[in-house]
Amino acid sequence: MINIRPFTSLGHANHGWLDARHHFSFANYHDPKRMEWGRIRVWNDDTIAAQSGFPPHPHRDMEIITYVRSGAITHQDSLGNKGRTAAGDVQVMSAGKGVTHAEFNLEDESTTLFQIWIESDKPGVEPGWGAMPFPKDSRDGQFQLLASGDPGDGTLTINADARLLGANLPAGKAIELEIDPARHQYLVASAGVTVNGVAAEARDGIAITGETRLTIEAGAEADAELVLVDAR
Repeated sequence: MINIRPFTSLGHANHGWLDARHHFSFANYHDPKRMEWGRIRVWNDDTIAAQSGFPPHPHRDMEIITYVRSGAITHQDSLGNKGRTAAGDVQVMSAGKGVTHAEFNLEDESTTLFQIWIESDKPGVEPGWGAMPFPKDSRDGQFQLLASGDPGDGTLTINADARLLGANLPAGKAIELEIDPARHQYLVASAGVTVNGVAAEARDGIAITGETRLTIEAGAEADAELVLVDAR
C-alpha cells in the first residue's frame, strides 16, 4: 500500500518565526486518520526564521530526529550538550526519562528542517543527544543510513527499531530499496517523484507498507532529495 498525503492537505501553523506543516496530528492540528504510522508519531516540515527558534521545553520517552534541509540549527539541552547542525546533517535526541532542550536558528537566513519523532522502545532510560555530519555527495544516487537503533552501524543511534535514510536522486533517474512488507515506511521528497508507479509532488508525505521493494524515480525537471524512515 502506498498512500499519498498531499503537501496542501498537511496541518499548517504559521507563527511568524515558525512556518510549520504537520504530516501527523500535532499541537492544534488533529486528524484521527493521521495519528501515527507504525511507530512514527511526528513529521514536521518546519521553516524557522533567522535569529529565532524554540525556547527551552521538555520531552520524555521519545526519539527526536532533526534532518536539516537548509541553513543550520543550534541545540542546547539540560544535559550540557550544545552543537550546531548544518544542511544535510542530522541530530538525534533520546528524551528518555526527561530532558529540556532549545533549538535556535542563529543564522542570518531561514532554516528549513524535518523534525521526526519515533516512539521509544526503551522508556525511562537516561536521555542523550548526538549529531553527525553526512557529506551530501556520499548519498548521490543511493540511500545512505543516517540513524538507526543499531549502535554498531557507525551512524547516529536511537532507542527505537527504526532507520533514517537519505538519498540524492538526479532528475530522470531511479533508485531501488528492498524493504520489509511488515514494517512501515514514510518518505518525503524535495521534488516530484513516482514510487512504484504512484506519483507524488514535492514535499508530499508518502506512507508505505506491505511492499517488498521500492522503485523511486525522480521527475525529468528537478533533482530530488529523499528522506525516508523505516520503522516497525
